[in-house]
Amino acid sequence: MYTEILKIIEGGLSKDMKKVYSYSKLLAEKLGEDGDIKMSKSIIKLIENNMKSAATLDQLATAPVDQESRLSILDIYRPDNEETIIVLSDHIKSRIDDFVNSIKHQGRLKEMGIESPNTLLLYGPPGCGKSTLAKYISEKTGLPLVTARLDAIVSSLLGNTAKNIRKIFEYADSKPCILFLDEFDAIAKARDDQYELGELKRVINSLLQNIDQFAQSNILIAATNHQELLDKAIWRRFNTVIRIERLHDGELERLTKIFLQGVPNDFEDDKKKFERLTKLMHERSPSDIKSIIHNSIAQYVIKGHELLNYEDLLIEIYEFEHHGIATVEELVIYLNDQGVAQAAIAEKLSISLRQVRNVLTKES
Repeated sequence: MYTEILKIIEGGLSKDMKKVYSYSKLLAEKLGEDGDIKMSKSIIKLIENNMKSAATLDQLATAPVDQESRLSILDIYRPDNEETIIVLSDHIKSRIDDFVNSIKHQGRLKEMGIESPNTLLLYGPPGCGKSTLAKYISEKTGLPLVTARLDAIVSSLLGNTAKNIRKIFEYADSKPCILFLDEFDAIAKARDDQYELGELKRVINSLLQNIDQFAQSNILIAATNHQELLDKAIWRRFNTVIRIERLHDGELERLTKIFLQGVPNDFEDDKKKFERLTKLMHERSPSDIKSIIHNSIAQYVIKGHELLNYEDLLIEIYEFEHHGIATVEELVIYLNDQGVAQAAIAEKLSISLRQVRNVLTKES
C-alpha cells in the first residue's frame, strides 16, 4: 500500500485527479482484501462523492492520440477471467514468476527501504510469445496492460514522436497499470545508427528520460525481435532481461495437448502421427499453433464429425502456411508425403481414388 499512498500524494500535489482517483480506488481494493472493509468503503464513498461528473469518469478511460493522425497511441487490455496459456522452460517460467512476485510485493519492499524497479526486457526471435507473456503478467497481477502503438507513435511532424512518448508515460503514470512497449527497437535504436534521421536519434534521449522517471514507481515491460539494434544505454534501464526462445519439442507437444484438451482425436495417442504433427508446427509461434488447432476444431464441430482427424489437422497446417491457397493436387501430394493412405486422401478431399493415383503418378 506504500506505493498507492505515494501515488495519491503525487497526484494531489500535481493536481492530477485521474491519478488520485485511480490509486485511491486501488488502495481501497487492497484494504478490502486485507479485511479492513470499513476503511475500504470509506475511501470508495469519499472519492465517488467528490468526482465532479460522469464525464470525469469517462475521461479516466480516454487514451491519448497522435496530434497529426488523431489515432490512439495506446491499446488497453483489462484482465478478467480469461487465462492466457503459456508454455515455457522451467528456468524462464521461474524468472517470469519472480518478476510477477516482485510486482505483488512492491509496496512491502518500499516499506523496507528496498528500491527495486519493476522493469522487464524480453527479447528473442519473432513469434516466440513475448507479447503473450506481457498479457500473462497482466492477468497474474490483475493490472491492465497499456500497450504503446508504435505505428501511431512515430510521427512525421518534427518533435511529435518525442511528445507522443511523453504522453504515453504520463498516461501510464496516472493509473495502476503495466506499460508495454512492444517492437521496442522502433523507438530505441542506437544513437550511432548512421541510417537514422536526426529526429529519431533525439527520440532516444526523450525515451531514456521518461523511463528513468517512470521506472521509479511503475511497471514497465519492453519487447524486441532485434536486440542488436537497441541503444547501449537502454539495457541498463531494465533490471530483468530475459531471452525468449522458440518452443522445444517437449514444450511444443505439451502446448499442442493443452489446445486439444477435451477434443476426441485419432492422433494424440499415435506416437508417429503426433510427432509428425508437432514437427510440422515446430517453427510456429504459440498463437499460430492455437489458431491452427482451433480452426481444425471449429471444422470438426461444424461438420458434426465424431473425431478430429489427423488429415484435418494436416490440411489446416498446410493452408495456414500457404495463406489458405491450396489446390487439390497440392493437398494430395502433401497428405501423401505425411503418410496418409491414398484411400483416406480420396475420402477426405471428396475425389476418386483414380484421381489421387493420377496426381501421384504425375508427380513421381
